[in-house]
Amino acid sequence: MAGDTQDPAPNPHATAEQVQAAWDDPKLANVLYHDWEAGTYDEKWSISYDQRCIDYATDRFRLVAGDRDWPYEHALELGSGTGFFLLNLMQGGVIKKGSVTDLSPGMVQVALRNAENLGLDVDGRVADAERIPYEDNTFDLVVGHAVLHHIPDVEAAMREVLRVLKPGGRFVFAGEPTKVGDFYARKLGQVTWWLTTNLTKVPLLNSWRRPQEELDESSRAAALEAVVDLHTFDPAALEATARAAGAQQVRAVTEELSAALFGWPVRTFEAAVPREKLGFGWAMFAYKTWQRLSWVDEKLLTGVIPRELFYNVLVTGTK
Repeated sequence: MAGDTQDPAPNPHATAEQVQAAWDDPKLANVLYHDWEAGTYDEKWSISYDQRCIDYATDRFRLVAGDRDWPYEHALELGSGTGFFLLNLMQGGVIKKGSVTDLSPGMVQVALRNAENLGLDVDGRVADAERIPYEDNTFDLVVGHAVLHHIPDVEAAMREVLRVLKPGGRFVFAGEPTKVGDFYARKLGQVTWWLTTNLTKVPLLNSWRRPQEELDESSRAAALEAVVDLHTFDPAALEATARAAGAQQVRAVTEELSAALFGWPVRTFEAAVPREKLGFGWAMFAYKTWQRLSWVDEKLLTGVIPRELFYNVLVTGTK
């Protein structure tokens, strides 16, 4: 099935008519939104392909799946974006050969460019997660990061994942928002955005205000994000969805509570002020603080506080 058709070209500048139509079509919204974001996505989310993000990706994988069976010979990333999860797992020794898929042609293009720059053995396709364009029993591993909440029919996508996995193969999905976590993250983001954009109207702080056209563009992006983010998850319900699709040995874990309470206001503040105002010192402060709070969450809060209260849910299972 792979290679049967030519993939569509990226469309980073959608027309007003296309954007209007996207409000009633979540798949079109995902294509338009992520094609628009593809060129700046790594910068926006502080994504890199160095030891910092290699450690982050492999730690997430190990948290839910353990470190048995490494390395996997051939892995597919579903909804790859710019390739963050797969490429860093490959660099971390989890995966030998990779394939990236995404509904957004722009994201696939950037992911393949990132892989080439890193010298990694990766191919890619533009693909709908509910109809994965690969043959049955192709992959040893399927991974995804922050992708399930964009897919209209998660159970259908899970069935497709199991179809393309080899018998005994594993899937690992990380970075999905819990119902409770999404609620407090959005509220914190809204409050931070309001405070920052209003305080920087004060003349003394005006140099910290992003130009109005950039603020307007960010507001439009935030509005479209409401269309592309389709789900939040209860960990037990996500496990049930995977089992209903036919998965075995299903397990969901959660992470980030204090780290999320810190991280979401920080990310929102960074989006509301000029980038040149925030240098390397700020970046290290934000990262180190998030890292320490993640340690608190993992070592002190996990198992004490109900898993439903954490921000991220990760799920794994086998065929």
